[in-house]
Amino acid sequence: MNHDPSSTIAAFTPHDHHACQSQALDAAEELVAAQGARLTPVRRRTLEILLEAHRAMGAYEVLDRLADEGFGRQPPVAYRALEFLVQHGLAHRLQRLNAFAACLHPDRDHVPAFLICRSCDKLAELSAESVRDLLSGIARDQGFAVERATIEAVGLCAACAEKGAA
Repeated sequence: MNHDPSSTIAAFTPHDHHACQSQALDAAEELVAAQGARLTPVRRRTLEILLEAHRAMGAYEVLDRLADEGFGRQPPVAYRALEFLVQHGLAHRLQRLNAFAACLHPDRDHVPAFLICRSCDKLAELSAESVRDLLSGIARDQGFAVERATIEAVGLCAACAEKGAA
């Protein structure tokens, strides 16, 4: 299976999170510039907020943080920034959680799969091209063409399982 095991390790184990943030921000700046767009201060801060932890955040949680920092309290402030980040491949929307997570691989085309710990709310993003290929084959047999897929798996990370989280 084609995946990046370091993303799971980084998400669920202690690591240099500053390096995660820094690499993702650098990749985001390059990607947006290459697309002819730009990270405005509110877009950049929204991405920084999403990158603070390996977890998903709801739009209102992001809005509260932005408002506390003087970016305004109107919901469109957060929603526009989040929409921009998703549209440009810098964040993902997680349907199950009705939340957003920073993309840790904005510099490459990939099929995201998320492992979501139901106890601590941390999440890991994996590349799941082989899963998409399998799904596309099954769908094709039914006359359906898959255009986009995001996989969300809920369970327990090793630390929470070890603690006996219910």
